[in-house]
Amino acid sequence: MVTSLGLPAGPLTVVALGAHPDDIEIGCGGTLLALAARGDVELRTLVLTGTEDRLAEGAAAARAFGAAAPPVFAGLPDARLPEHWGAVKDALHRFRDAVPHPHLVLAPRPDDAHQDHRLLGTMVTTVWRGPLVLHYEIPKWDGDLGRPNVFVPLTDAQVIRKLEILNQEFPSQHGRDWWDDEFFRSILRLRGAEVPTRYAEAFFAAKATLSLAG
Repeated sequence: MVTSLGLPAGPLTVVALGAHPDDIEIGCGGTLLALAARGDVELRTLVLTGTEDRLAEGAAAARAFGAAAPPVFAGLPDARLPEHWGAVKDALHRFRDAVPHPHLVLAPRPDDAHQDHRLLGTMVTTVWRGPLVLHYEIPKWDGDLGRPNVFVPLTDAQVIRKLEILNQEFPSQHGRDWWDDEFFRSILRLRGAEVPTRYAEAFFAAKATLSLAG
């Protein structure tokens, strides 16, 4: 049995966090498109690492997925975030102070096999303790996919648009052996079958409050 829950009506502030340019877009780009379709969502994003070229890609992708402002880039070294624990923590606190009281925070999983993703995912719930935090998954070589407990159904059009943006805005990644539409679409189809629907993005929620008020 699948229980359907929803975000509150009215304007929403959504924060999306990524260790690298393209993390957010791969992990929850379809969800961002679905949120943008509401028309009352302010999306703000933070990316911790990235070369100059990749940061330009990330900025263009954020616009395409509906961000209200350019991403905040922390300028930290790729694949070395655990060595910079304090700097990561400071970047998260500065971003939280600049975008107070979000309704939803999207971040990598705290048990992700990549050390940068894992550190960010672990820190998020120590920085944001009020809003709903959903941890997105990033399929990759490590084979670390788990059993998510929150699903966002996506329409065919949203899936097509997600893939278009990924391919258009991240040309630096096209040479990777896993970067193709079949790869990205397959995880969406698999998670959709678990809901069941055709396509879905999946998340992990460690803690949520259920309001029973009418």
